[in-house]
Order: sequence, then C-alpha cells, then structure tokens
Amino acid sequence: MSTASPAPTLPVSLAANPKLSSWVRLIGEGRIAISPGKVEIGQGIVTALAQIAADELDVDIIRIEMIRASTATSPNEGVTSGSLSIQQSGRALRHACAEVRQRFLVAASERLGVDASLLEIDDGTISGPGNVRTSYWELAGDVSLDHDANAGATTKNFAKRAIAGHSVQRVDIPDKVFARPRFIHDCALPGLVHGRVLRPHVSGAKLIALDEAAARAVSGLVAIVRDGGFAGVVADSEAAAETALKALRKGATWSAGEPLPDENDLAGFLKSQPVETYVIDTRMAATTGKPIRTLRRQYTRPYIAHASIAPSCAMAQWAGDDRVHVWTHSQGVYLLRADLAIVLKLLAENIVVEHMEGAGCYGHNAADDVALDAVLLAKAAGGRPVRVQWSRQDEMAHAPFGAAMAIEVEADLDADNEIVGWRHAIWSNGHAARPGRAAQPALLAATEIANPYPRMISTNPPAANGGGGDRNSIPLYDLPAWTVTSHRLLTMPVRTSALRTLGGQGNVFAIESLLDEIAALRGEDPIAFRLRHLCDERAKDVIRAAARRAQWKPQKQSGTGHGVGFARYKNTGAYCAAIAEIEGTDDIRVKRLTLAVDVGEAVNPDGVINQIEGGAIQATSWVLKERVRFDRMRITSTSWTDYPILTFSEVPAVDVEIVQRPEIEPAGAGEAAHGPVTAAIANAVYDCLGVRVRDLPITRAKIIAAMELAS
Repeated sequence: MSTASPAPTLPVSLAANPKLSSWVRLIGEGRIAISPGKVEIGQGIVTALAQIAADELDVDIIRIEMIRASTATSPNEGVTSGSLSIQQSGRALRHACAEVRQRFLVAASERLGVDASLLEIDDGTISGPGNVRTSYWELAGDVSLDHDANAGATTKNFAKRAIAGHSVQRVDIPDKVFARPRFIHDCALPGLVHGRVLRPHVSGAKLIALDEAAARAVSGLVAIVRDGGFAGVVADSEAAAETALKALRKGATWSAGEPLPDENDLAGFLKSQPVETYVIDTRMAATTGKPIRTLRRQYTRPYIAHASIAPSCAMAQWAGDDRVHVWTHSQGVYLLRADLAIVLKLLAENIVVEHMEGAGCYGHNAADDVALDAVLLAKAAGGRPVRVQWSRQDEMAHAPFGAAMAIEVEADLDADNEIVGWRHAIWSNGHAARPGRAAQPALLAATEIANPYPRMISTNPPAANGGGGDRNSIPLYDLPAWTVTSHRLLTMPVRTSALRTLGGQGNVFAIESLLDEIAALRGEDPIAFRLRHLCDERAKDVIRAAARRAQWKPQKQSGTGHGVGFARYKNTGAYCAAIAEIEGTDDIRVKRLTLAVDVGEAVNPDGVINQIEGGAIQATSWVLKERVRFDRMRITSTSWTDYPILTFSEVPAVDVEIVQRPEIEPAGAGEAAHGPVTAAIANAVYDCLGVRVRDLPITRAKIIAAMELAS
C-alpha cells in the first residue's frame, strides 16, 4: 500500500508573509526590486539573496535592486540573527521568485499563443518558437503579483542554477569603496540636528537632580530634554551637542549605584545566584561499561563586548505628535517598532522603522537603544530629524554584553579511558533580551523615563530555535549516555543579551577541550578519536577535509602547537572543523587557522569564505584578548586601550575549504567558526606548552598560573 506524499508547504518566512508583491516588484524598464525582511549587517546577505532571486527569475544580477527592510513595505521576517538569513529569507525568495517566473510564463503563453513549456527566459526576455518574444516588463500590466504564494510552485533543480553556487561581487561594496553614504553614520537628512544622552558612569545609578543653567548657555543648543531619569540635549552641530552634554553632566546629581560582581571570580558569582534550572537533554545507555574514574573540569568565559567598530547610531523625525519615522541599524525593524509602540503609547502603524547599514553590528548591541534615544530627543526638535550617536564610552559601558559562562563537564571513563557517561552543566545569564518579544520593552531608555519599565532579565531562546546558554551543549558525538543541565540566572547586574553564537562558543570550548584531554589520556590522535565517536558522515567529512588541508599533524617544532576543534552550529546548521597552529615562545600567537565548512548549498562561496574568515578572526580575538573589565562600581573597559581587540599585525593566516553540497538546503555560515576555532586554539596551547587553560581569555598570566598549578 503506497503512502501519499505530504502536501507541499510554504517556507516559513513566506507563509508568514505570503503576498508575492511584498517580495518582488517590477520597477521601471529592466529592473526588479527584491524586498527581503532580513537586513545587511556586513555578512553579504543582500548579495546572496540577489543571486537566489536572479537565478529563479532568469535575469542578470545587475537587474536586481535590493530594497532595505522597512516596516512600511517589507515582509516581516523578525530578526536577522542565528545565521538564519539564507535558510529563512533565501528559501522564501527562491519560492516566491519561482512562482513569479511561472506567472509570467503563463501570461507570455497567452499573449504569444505558444505553450508555456516551449518558452524560455533569458535575462527577462521570454522567447519561443518562430522567434516570438516578450519580456517581464512588457507583461507587467498583465501580471498581478498581489496574490498569495502557492505552496505548489516548483523551484529550479540545483543543477540548473546559473548564479547561485558561484562567487559574485558583493552588491554593497561599490558604495563603500567610492564613499557613497550607505552607513547610517554617514547619512545627513535635510535639516538634521544632533542629539546626545546623559548616562551615569556608575552602574545602576539614577538621575535624581539636574542643573541645566550651564548647558542652556551653550551656543547652538536647540533643546534640553528631561523625562524622569532620561536626559539629553539637541543641538545644531555635533560639537555643540558634545559641549552641552558636558555642561549638563556637571549639573547632574546621581543616586548610589548597584554593586557589580567580583570580576576575578565570575564562576563563583554565577554559581551563587538564584537560577532557573532545567534539563536540556538526557540519553540513557542500555548497557554501559563500569566507570573507573571521573574527570571533572570547569571552563569559563568572561562577559564579552560587541565592540562594534563604530558606536551605535540612529535618526528619528516626528510628523505631528503621533507619527514618527526612525532610521536604524537594528537587526529587527519590526521588533524595534513593537517596543517603540509600547514606550510611546502609539499604534505600531504610526511608526515607520527603516533599516540602514551600520559600521559594525552583529548580535544585540546598542542599535535598538540608540533608536529610542533619538525618538525621545526628536520630540523637542520641532519636526526636524535628530541624529544620535553614542560615544565609545557609552557603547562599551551601556550596550548589552555577551553573557559570562561557567561550564562544568564530567566524563566517566572505564578501565580503557573510554567514555561511558557525560554530564554537562551551565551557569549563565540568559543570552537574549532583544526588543519586541515581551509585554515590556527591552530598550535602555525605557528603564529611565518618568514612568519606567523594569529592566528585562535576559532569557534563553527555546531549544527549537537553537537555545541560548545551552546552545551546542548536547554532544554531537555518539556517547553512550549524557545529561545536560542549564542554570539560568534570575539576576542581571551586568546587562546581557545576544552576542554571536550565544552560548555556543563556550559550550564547544568545554566539550572539545575535554575530548582532547581524554584522547591524550588514551594516547590517541585527537582527530582519530573524534572520528571514532561520530556517526554523521558530513561531520566526519569536514574534520577530514580540515586535517588534509592542514597536513595534520606536522612534525612538532619547539615553541609551536597544533589543535583541533569541531562543531555543527546549533547541532542543526553548518558543520565546521578548525585546526590552529600557534606559537607560544613569548605570548600566544595564532599563526594559521585551517578550516573546512559544510553549509549545504554555498550560494556565494566567496561570501561563505568571508564569513568563516571573519568568525575565525573574531574568535581568535575573543580567545586571546577580550574581556569586559569592571570594579565593584562601574564598567572600566570603556576604550580600546582598556578593551583590546586583535590588531591587524596579530591576525592569523586563515585558509578555508568549502565542502560543497549543492543538493542540500543552505545553512548560514556567520557563526559556525567561533566555537571550533576557540577549542582549536585552546587545544593547540596544550600541545605547545603542556598545560590546559580552561578560563578565557588565554593570557600570559593564566598560562603562568596553569603552569604553577601543574607543578
């Protein structure tokens, strides 16, 4: 008895936004507007999406005009995060464009009197037998796209795609090379004025009094804005705004702050707080070997700043008292609009939030916070647009951080040092406090106004969305038994939210470090050990590819070390293996990183390589340098001097191999490298120096401490 095939379904983003015209429009002669709900944040997504659209529509990519996301016109695709843009927006666009193509073929068939199956499309021109021809643009009046998508539309087989799967030049680069304003930081609307917001230097302090006299004397001042504990200035130039803010600060009186944790005992702090505990996953073995010994190890990572290359920036302009337009580099324009509507007590339809690129934006940095700042200050600007840019100090002190983590892993070993049991426990703040996801707003200024909202305690996304602090905590390896437990803190003295990989970096660091340690106990090659514990052939393939490309393992030389790390991002996304070569004669220096990645279909291979390279370099910076610093009163790492990042001279050579699988739906690459690279560097340090550093970042002081402990 045959089983009926399941009915076709629309891709998730298209099901949520089924109107074809919200994704695809013909504009002018020879141009097609593509309007995704995902946004460009440096990952090259507008190029990959343009490739997908051009392929399905059979047009040259130069005909595609990518439209910036806006709540006024774009489909609502939530937030651009989690390396999901290709999976969500790409699939939706591929399906929508395939249906648009089919609708035009039907219209061409009727006009030309030729069966649709005999028609071909070449760069938008539709032709058939007898040299009959028309085009998308000639038929534009005959084809309405104001229809919901049909789940039965058929996309091209991967073998017939001419553009997707090939490297093309990024469509956003020319503007940046030729200095055409593309970043929000460079945009100057007509009549623009400038705003700055007054914020405390002491953590948790509240504004209780303000002498405005000195600030009102500043030439060029437009307005001083005060709403409870929120205060700021508007001026006709940035210099005047800075001068007025400085004067305003001298007149400010603040309450006492709230104490911060002991920076040097983050694990102790994390484990001493009230928590919400839940079991992430368990596996019970039918039969297990008898445990002879248990390895117990603790791994930590500090709070990590987004440290975007340019501080957060936004513009806002009011039209009357009930309509406002916001320009932002937020990753979720609809989510930001939802929180603005709560704070402003306006209908969401009265707020337009339009995306513009920002010079450095990934994860939940201050892009959303500065948007509310601009909106509140613009109320006093008499209808003129107000531009607000945070200072570097504000960015490093008040933007959300990636959460600190303490991770305990226990491995039960039998007499042959084979793994018979595994326990993984995480203590961490939640990793998500993005706007638009709760009944109360998650924006900083919302906690400062006269009728303030409480500061949101960060939560974790559900496991179905990849989890948060628990991301990548379930081993991908075929271990006989495990228990994975998460302890999410219910207090949050240091503000946390989404940073790239969420908890994935910390968990992969812990898992891969302990696996290496067990392999060393057994005297087994760490790559062979991993391969022996993997059933997933795609996982094995990326590890083998990285090993082959790095010529694992070269003859050891004094002062050098090599290490491996592997993960599948979220256990459902891209596979990535990394091999690190380091020098450890003085400070740790990463000389080379060799990576192999499997994202399924690599729509733009050059873009995938760029993302893996970028993630690898950022992870190297996290591993060797980055750590939010604070005393018991304030964040102290508020400059590049106090929060050093990897410099150009310290960037390792990065070599990436793509394991192409065009027949498999694509996955995102942006966050795939961070965990494997972190683990590979840590394991290379052990290979080089014979000591394991389990607390990030791996600094000279921590290496010396580990050596002293080992001796």
